[in-house]
Amino acid sequence: MRPPPQHPRRHVHEDAELLVATARRAAEEAGVTVSVTVLDAGGHLLAFRRDDRAVLISGETSTRKAYTALQLNTPTADLVDAVQPGGLFHTLPTALDRPLLFIAGGVPVHRDGRLIGAVGVGGGAPEQDHGFATAAVRALA
Repeated sequence: MRPPPQHPRRHVHEDAELLVATARRAAEEAGVTVSVTVLDAGGHLLAFRRDDRAVLISGETSTRKAYTALQLNTPTADLVDAVQPGGLFHTLPTALDRPLLFIAGGVPVHRDGRLIGAVGVGGGAPEQDHGFATAAVRALA
């Protein structure tokens, strides 16, 4: 008989819900209304929540931020300068069919050194959104 695993694995949807709940809680504590998107490693939607008081566009921005962080495996906060004129990814925002968004608030999610998805937050100032997304990823670790 095998001993039980040291760290039982949560189901992927439980992880997604934890990411959403943590980001929303952090935003709520800061008095900010947000939308939160969680994508799996293939870019498929796992979870989405929009505070009913959040600006409508926050739903789209949270999703695009998550997608951008996933595709480039980098927090979107670290990519803002890369799309400026002369930057490494200057033409990337318009080069693809799927829209990327180079505004802070998207963070890739890793497990055991592997990219497993991303979380995106929209609705606050970019630095706030980045902080909420980062808090969510830390809670998952």
